[in-house]
Formats: sequence, C-alpha cells, structure tokens
Amino acid sequence: MAESAHARQIKKKVMADFSSNMEEVRKRIILGDFCVRNVHTTDFPGNYPGYDDAWDMQKFQKTFRVDIAELTENLMEFDMVGIDAAIANAFRRILLAEVPTMAIERVLIYNNTSIIQDEVLAQRLGLIPIKADPFLFEYRSIDKQSTEEEVSEIDTIQLCLKIKCYRNTRASKDSSDPQELYLNNKVYSRDIKWVPIGNQADVFADSSLGPVHDDILIALLRPGQELDIVMHCVKGIGKDHAKFSPVATASYRLLPEITLLDAVQGEKAERLKRCFPQGVIELGDVNGSKVAKVVNSRLDTCSREVLRHDDLKNVVKLGRVRDHFIFSVESTGILPPNVLVTECIKVLMAKCQRFLHELDSTFTE
Repeated sequence: MAESAHARQIKKKVMADFSSNMEEVRKRIILGDFCVRNVHTTDFPGNYPGYDDAWDMQKFQKTFRVDIAELTENLMEFDMVGIDAAIANAFRRILLAEVPTMAIERVLIYNNTSIIQDEVLAQRLGLIPIKADPFLFEYRSIDKQSTEEEVSEIDTIQLCLKIKCYRNTRASKDSSDPQELYLNNKVYSRDIKWVPIGNQADVFADSSLGPVHDDILIALLRPGQELDIVMHCVKGIGKDHAKFSPVATASYRLLPEITLLDAVQGEKAERLKRCFPQGVIELGDVNGSKVAKVVNSRLDTCSREVLRHDDLKNVVKLGRVRDHFIFSVESTGILPPNVLVTECIKVLMAKCQRFLHELDSTFTE
C-alpha cells in the first residue's frame, strides 16, 4: 500500500527531530536542574546509525583551530577547537608536570640562627621560582647526585644568601616599629645573589640569573641572627617535584552556550540578567520594553542559578560545546606562557613519535 502524504510528513518530522536531538547529544553537554547530560565522549565509529565518526586527518585539519584570546607577560588564554577531552587533558598534564625548569635542589646551610628550622627554610627556598632558561642547561646526572661531585656550569646554577640583622643605632628611642629598629630584619628573595660557575659570567652576561620576584619574604631576623647559605639549582620537571612546575595554574573549561527559547521581557528580563555574571546577558529596548539577549556566553561560570526560578528555567537552555576548550595558562614567570605552550606541544609530539617507533619495532620483530 502506498504511503500517504500525511504519513510521509509525520515520518519526515520524526526523522528531523531525531537528527536534531542526535546532533545535540553528539556535540553538546546539557546542564539540567539536577544532572549534567551527554558528558561521555560518543564520537567513535558505529555508535550512531548514519554517522561516520571514523577519525580522518583531512576532516581534523579542516575543523581544528587555535584562537588566542589573551596574551600577557605571565598569562595566556586561548581556545582549542576540534579536539577530544583526552587530548586537551594531555596538554594540561604536560604543562604541569613535564616542561622542565630550573629550581633550587641542594641547600647547604653553613649558619642559620633564625627561628626557622633548617628543613623548613630549605623547603621555602626550593619553592622560589628561578629566572633561568632551562634549555641552556643539561639534566644533572644520577652519578653526580649520588657522589656529590663538584657542580658544573652546564648543569648547575649556584646562588648564595648571606645576611645578618643589626640594631639600627639611628632609630628613635620611642619607636616600636621593627622596620625602623632593625636593619635586615626581613630577608627577601632579592637578597639571594648569583655566584657564576666556570664561564657562566660570560655566557649569561646579558641576563642576571636569580629569583623571578624580588619581594618574596623568606624569613624574619632579629639583631645577631644571620643566614649563610649556598644553593644549587638544577634542571627538573614537575613530575619529580612540584617546585619544577613552570605554571601557577594550567586549566581548561568547555565553552558555555546559552540559548533563549523564548523572548524574555520586562521584570523577567532583569531577573534573568542577574542570574548570570556581568556581561553575559544584556537588556535591549524593543518598542519601549526591555528585552533580554545573550551577548557573551563565554563569561558564564555555569552556576545554573537561572534554574532556581520556575518562570525562567523553561525559557533558557544551558549547554557547553563538547569540542571547544578554553585554556588558561598562568606562568610562574620563569618562561613566558606562549613558550610554555610551545614546549608542551613539543613534548607531546615526542611522546607520539616514541609510541610510533615502539609500534614499528613491535611489528618488525
């Protein structure tokens, strides 16, 4: 029996709704009242009928892009679009743990009469970021670490901290301010001095090696107390110790997506605006009435505050784009954030090459 026009129309509508819903499941994460839907990665071959989700290099090159939103001396925010969450997380973990830096590893305390114990003081010194290009140095060999041989200019930076607190003879008799009563009562990172080894004075003549920041408080002293310390900085990665991590923070989040399903006007529009961070929703004037419109959903923190309002939750659809990642990389100051991202990509490429080499060697055996 021939299919009626009405039946064909219904079938067409059902297929369109199914296709639309399926596209949402594949490409969007939906934020609901009490749950978050579509959180699992589903774009693999054979998961959805009619969709060819096999990975293709040409398709990836066409859809993948990187957009830099902000770049300052110590902060970089950029969008990475067209990748899976596993790849995005790989970048984050490499930034945290596998991009090398220089940090204080050995602390030789010759004199410490402050109230801070030697172990605590050594730990504080180790966490001070050191301004030095790690790619100009080599990793210190295990033999040198075990036998404690003399330091070398190719793998070590030597720093010293020698300071003593004195009473200020010119201070007012009525003063009770330690800053006025004592000299050198506060030990800052600026008091750490670089001691060149070998030809380092010539190699690094244009850049003075030392702490990134000069105002890091290390200890408090009183008259007669002093510090006499020698420090050795070596090359390492955050996987060995957090002090080698080159970033203060390295995080990513999915791009928020806010869709208004119906026009929101008047007092409801004002309440809707207050449900989101500043700049997400703005009010426009349409025929003398305030109408809400989405201006910049990127600023949304996905707090879902709007879902607490019964008369607003049905006119707003909250989601996140599954393959659009907003990265935020904050450097400790050792290396610029754009250099950190570049080195991160190099580390990941080296891992991929090593994996391919292992596969080739396995198949050839």
